[in-house]
Amino acid sequence: MSEVSIIGIDLAKRVFQLHGACANGAVIFRKKLTRVQLLAFMSQQPECTVAMEACATAHCWGREIEKLGHTVRLIAPNYVKPFVKRQKNDVADAEAIVEAASRPTMRFVALKSEAQQARAMLFRTRQMFIGQRAQTINALRGHLAEHGVVAPKGAIHVRRLADAVADEAISLPEGVRELAQVYFAQIEGLNVQVTALDQRMKAAAKEAEAAQRAQTMPGVGPITALAIETFAPDLNCFRRGRDFAAWLGLVPKQNSTGGKPRLGKTSNPLGTMLRMTLTGNGWVNATFAGC
Repeated sequence: MSEVSIIGIDLAKRVFQLHGACANGAVIFRKKLTRVQLLAFMSQQPECTVAMEACATAHCWGREIEKLGHTVRLIAPNYVKPFVKRQKNDVADAEAIVEAASRPTMRFVALKSEAQQARAMLFRTRQMFIGQRAQTINALRGHLAEHGVVAPKGAIHVRRLADAVADEAISLPEGVRELAQVYFAQIEGLNVQVTALDQRMKAAAKEAEAAQRAQTMPGVGPITALAIETFAPDLNCFRRGRDFAAWLGLVPKQNSTGGKPRLGKTSNPLGTMLRMTLTGNGWVNATFAGC
């Protein structure tokens, strides 16, 4: 019997579907394992390539499987989808992962460390609090506008709303004033949380060697540098600056055919926190313009 050379795992919360194949692509096994059985089964397999979709929990499982001596390959889900045969199910998905990982031109996602994922949680938590703050401010603006108190958009104008609520000369129901104070307390609490997370980011940027080197570039501060170190792969894999810009998605969408190029607006294939951080301060466009 041929030895397994590649195993595809369709990840889930509790039950995982495995597809094992030999070097020529022939099926060696198809198995369904529970969460507690997965690592025990993988430890009994010869060292081989283990492929998974780069989805939730993939990096955690990838690190654990790598410790067993296997080579882990993570694939973007949209690269796996074309290899699914007919109906979608766990068995077909696991087989499609093996097919996709076997392609010599396939592009893989770099496995993230625990430290990188911890910093990613820091960024996403900060972004969540900023979104909650904006939502709270907009709700307060809407409620007060119903009583004739209007202020422009933005957190900077919350003070104007607070002054209007505190002004006894402005006719407002007492219940509105009391509830507005609840909103102000919530906004202030979120401000404190965002400020604390900003300080943690700056402290983390001082500890990360790659982030320290990135800050030597013009226009790159601690938060931007930490975003590069957290979300980008090893920068040594890029041959030049324009390759990194293309990885970020700073290239036009194409709909070319028949030798006629048709270019559209700038694409956004990643939609990641890194793209938001870099383009938010205009650093990417300034750095890679003309590359």
